[in-house]
Amino acid sequence: MFLYSDFDQNLLNERVAQFRDQTNRYLAGKLTEEEYRPLRLQNGLYVQRYAPMLRIAVPYGLMNSKQLRKLAEISKVYDRGYAHISTRQNIQLNWPNLEDVPDIIEQLASVQMHSIQTSGNCIRNTTTDQYAGVVAGEVADPRPTCEIIRQWSTFHPEFSFLPRKFKIAVCAHAEDDRAATSFHDIGVYLVKNEQGQLGYKIKVGGGLGRTPIIGVVIREFLPREDLIGYLNAILRIYNLYGRRDNKYKARIKILVKSLTSEVFKEKVETEFDSTRYDLRIEQSVLEQMDHVFKPFDYQNLEDENLDSLFEQYPKFKHWFNVNTYPHKVKGYRIVTISLKRAGVASGDISAEEMELIADLADQYTYGELRTTHEQNIALTDVSQKDLFQVWKALDQFNLARAHIGFLTDIICCPGGDFCSLANAKSIPVYEAIMRKFDDLDTVYNLGKIDLNISGCMNACGHHHVGHIGILGVDKKGSEFYQITLGGNSGHVASLGELLGPSFPSENIPDVIEEILNTYLDLRSDDESFLETYRRVSIQPFKQRVYA
Repeated sequence: MFLYSDFDQNLLNERVAQFRDQTNRYLAGKLTEEEYRPLRLQNGLYVQRYAPMLRIAVPYGLMNSKQLRKLAEISKVYDRGYAHISTRQNIQLNWPNLEDVPDIIEQLASVQMHSIQTSGNCIRNTTTDQYAGVVAGEVADPRPTCEIIRQWSTFHPEFSFLPRKFKIAVCAHAEDDRAATSFHDIGVYLVKNEQGQLGYKIKVGGGLGRTPIIGVVIREFLPREDLIGYLNAILRIYNLYGRRDNKYKARIKILVKSLTSEVFKEKVETEFDSTRYDLRIEQSVLEQMDHVFKPFDYQNLEDENLDSLFEQYPKFKHWFNVNTYPHKVKGYRIVTISLKRAGVASGDISAEEMELIADLADQYTYGELRTTHEQNIALTDVSQKDLFQVWKALDQFNLARAHIGFLTDIICCPGGDFCSLANAKSIPVYEAIMRKFDDLDTVYNLGKIDLNISGCMNACGHHHVGHIGILGVDKKGSEFYQITLGGNSGHVASLGELLGPSFPSENIPDVIEEILNTYLDLRSDDESFLETYRRVSIQPFKQRVYA
């Protein structure tokens, strides 16, 4: 993984000192709330319903065991002993005291972490596939591209005060998109042209929230060395023409739609032509980034025969089949650790669990781990001979539930229990569904299903792209929930369609059950939920649920 140079570390240390001074002046009454707000947002500090919330950057979801142990320590000393993984692969602390935040970010800096640009109208954390670099089927490892974007965008003075927040995702897999790339302000796809040269396909104007839109392609092939020049051109056009009078219409997706993608592309290409040679990435930089993310020195292993262990431990067999994924190197597997458990909010992880996972990363991998878009954690380089020991350790901590990709692997925002923007609570609905469908045999029979929950139209739970989406709404002071069906965040992207009138919270588990029973009655052979829905459309589900 990328490690800071002395220049990087000194720059980060200066930012810590700067923010400490700003916070002290605010607490002393020398800065007004209005003056302090943009300063704290630039450092990832929000004011939530009951306490500040600090969002910590995890660039493209990659961290090492030392960093995870530091997060565990910080959560115990400065918070309530746990943290939360967001759909942007970042880590959030929900209960820090404002006066302690400078100390927290100083602690983060000691392990090359920070909270810069995790909020505010700037370029946010770049995300990618949590299996990047270790999964078969990639055009190339997307992490060098992510790191180049990170270095270009961090502290970029021209793009620190955009019309609205800005998000970029990178996808390198031809079959699977685990980063919801079509729903980003910019989606970067690694591709090869007819000559076999590596480059990028570029989408713009995707996003969720109040106006969900699937991004559109404006460049089919961009040479690798031109990436920063082209991204720079897109941001400049957005900065110049994006609306600043209405925050609901300030995202680039609204600009692309109003101009049309053809006109937007024309403006970008004109800007790109005028600056491309000044911003071209040198070949030595590309080679350096590739070297930073070169594969580990894997052992020469054969695939293990685990049949005897499977017979003796059926739970281990289920976990292996569901929570591990093929690695591109023989003898290894990718392990995804579920953070979805009844009684614990989706994506929450305790300090003790962080320490356990850090220990497992050191003992059984190369000391690295990944946070995932689905609010879980992945250990990407576990040898097959060690899988049983990893499973036993996780099982003792209630971290071995075998349901990755299934119904109860739910994406869920913190909702009204924490967020001041939420219209309704998300966690109680998540909890009720988890308890309703606690039998894994039932869950497996349903097949792979994405169920996503958001507490408001900001869509932090990505409800629009869930095969089943749940959105909290306010109806005259009462919390109700709308259901959408048919969303998908993968390569064949789609937005969910509204089922009909909303339901009170106590009805949601039964409504979900009726939707799933309808699917079971309608599915053909081994059709997935999404395949069945796309074949029959929404009407049969509507008729059954509202009968």
